[in-house]
Amino acid sequence: MFDSGSEHDTYALARLDAERVAWLTTVTAEGQPQTMPIWYIRDGSDLFFYSDNRAKRLANIAANPRVSFHLRTDELAWDLLVIEGTARIDADAPTMRNHPAYCARYADQIAASFESPAKMSERYSVAVRITPVRARVSRP
Repeated sequence: MFDSGSEHDTYALARLDAERVAWLTTVTAEGQPQTMPIWYIRDGSDLFFYSDNRAKRLANIAANPRVSFHLRTDELAWDLLVIEGTARIDADAPTMRNHPAYCARYADQIAASFESPAKMSERYSVAVRITPVRARVSRP
């Protein structure tokens, strides 16, 4: 996704690389949407994040892997990036503390909130991969 070379695709990739927090919406088995912020990285055409091993979102993904991922927008919603996709636990991914790109992107936040990647890895131990299916992009 976003590989056509169009202005919209180039803009979307730049936003994904620049933003540090996204909002992920999963749906409970009962059908209730739940939205929470996540720290993420791009991994090829996929999006990737680590989840707290106690998070309800893991059960939601197991029950219904369809998710919505979006970045913040400006006050008039002119700067919009929403990605719909399929999420799955990535059992082959390295642990968070052994993921150099992720640790580098969030080094300051990890140090401030968890002291070290090793400590954050204890709690955020489940790797999740989102494969985009469709996207909506609008630019200012």
